Amino acid sequence: MNKNLVTMPVYPETPPEHIHSKSIIVIHPGSLNLRIGRASDLNPVTVLHAVARKRLKLGYKYQDSFLPSRVAVTQEMEEARLQVSHTLQSCLQSDGRRRYATPPQQIAAFNRRVQPEVLSTTGGEWTKFESDVIVGNDILRINSHEDYNIHFPYRRGDFNIHSGPGGSMTAVLADLETIWSYVLETNFNIDKKSFRLYKAVLVVPDVYNRTYLRELVTLLLVKMGFKSCFLVQDHVAATFGSGLSYACVVDVGDQKTSVSCVEDGICHRNTRVRIDYGGGDITQVFFWLLQKCAFPYKTCNEQNKLDSMLLRKLKEDFCHVNLDVCGSQERTFILKQPERPVLQYTIQVGDECIVAPLSLFTPELFEITGPKQVYTQKPSLGDPEDPHDENYLRESRKKGLKENEQNSADAFGENYLEQSGSQNVTNDDDIVVDGIDSAVITTDKDFVVNPGQILGLDQAVLQSIDRCPNEDLKRKMYGCILVVGGGMKFSGIATWLQNRISLQIPYLYRGEQLDIITNPRDMDSAMVAWKGASIMSCLETAHELWITAIEWEKFGVRVLRERAPFTW
Repeated sequence: MNKNLVTMPVYPETPPEHIHSKSIIVIHPGSLNLRIGRASDLNPVTVLHAVARKRLKLGYKYQDSFLPSRVAVTQEMEEARLQVSHTLQSCLQSDGRRRYATPPQQIAAFNRRVQPEVLSTTGGEWTKFESDVIVGNDILRINSHEDYNIHFPYRRGDFNIHSGPGGSMTAVLADLETIWSYVLETNFNIDKKSFRLYKAVLVVPDVYNRTYLRELVTLLLVKMGFKSCFLVQDHVAATFGSGLSYACVVDVGDQKTSVSCVEDGICHRNTRVRIDYGGGDITQVFFWLLQKCAFPYKTCNEQNKLDSMLLRKLKEDFCHVNLDVCGSQERTFILKQPERPVLQYTIQVGDECIVAPLSLFTPELFEITGPKQVYTQKPSLGDPEDPHDENYLRESRKKGLKENEQNSADAFGENYLEQSGSQNVTNDDDIVVDGIDSAVITTDKDFVVNPGQILGLDQAVLQSIDRCPNEDLKRKMYGCILVVGGGMKFSGIATWLQNRISLQIPYLYRGEQLDIITNPRDMDSAMVAWKGASIMSCLETAHELWITAIEWEKFGVRVLRERAPFTW
């Protein structure tokens, strides 16, 4: 044996699933932020989900607002605010003492006397951009006097289709391609030519528009050129990210709130509901309440992008649902904007910090941002590109049942139809295409909303669970309510939700433990769905879900119906 032979060190091999996960891009688009990253990443990159495009000299000026736009304050809103304030005053602290509140007039008197402290003479300069297209957080550094139109491709949790410039579906899809490609190139060093080496997972809403999903798959596979992709609903992804096999998922985003019941990776169709309010609307309510208390930053304008981001930060820093915090509290914040002095304000705030988050349960306060709609998942009306859709299968089954009856009648005589008629009469609505929804279809009832009113969060949860197909599932859902999304991160709000539901829960389930999960696995609730999608993409069973570009071009939307992990 040669003693001079050098023994090479042995390194542990990289697990094959880790190599595999590095080639998967997980995309979770939202109305405010985009979360995107490799499936192997611990956390996604989070950027503003917007694009700014240089305006032509004679082009139309257009800018999507960074917060939902406000409308005139109504008498109903004032009454709702007083109602919540009175409710808080009747509550008890944790030691049993009654709560007390400082009168708004007293807080306003303090705030009127506030003089800001100058920390610096200037907050820096605006960035001068040469590019015609600016993506993500850089948009916040564009001088408002520059000729850029700003577009958010998502609004209220879905495509931002409108009649203004950049409001067509073609323009929205072009914006999405621009944003996603730019972030992948800038943050991950993946150029567009290399997309063909990667797979993509897209997180889509639980209440979805089939046309939009079809266009998104075309965007990923044809326009961007990914090797393959699959879609996963955000609530299903949230249960995977939380390590739960079932949950009633409450997802509060920036501009929408959605609720549905998920069991074993299936989001029950009839339990899905989406409502047009979220964290951005809470920000507007909070700003209105601050103004009632003589907010000292008098030139604050929610249409100004930097002011809107400041208001969001104030809401996140100040708002809570801790009933032990009583009376006025002193808070400070710093106003730092380019070409303006850096100022520090010290203000007083009272129960406004609790009233704003509680607008989720008193949604009349959300009328500050205009009328709201409630969306549920409707059955497909048919797709010309999918001749064998659920309508075709339903009609085929009806035809097959009638033929079987006729054949039986021919074989056994005419009396057969008379004897079996009561058993073989089939309601069209009871015929289902997919075994997943067979139990659900018989419990199809609308979410109840009083005329002129908005569905509150507690009511949305109760009605969603009530639409589950059986008692056992309802009992399980009351025992596991999962709160995700970035719009409801207020300390103490889970306890308030628990109390609201426990007071209204049907008598049959009152003995069950009501469990509300707000930070699964100590994870940021805004990241849970993205994390769940990345976990799903690495499972062995996920290989059945991938749709390749060749399959998409050959079969079109039919392959979605076959492969999508939800009822198409």
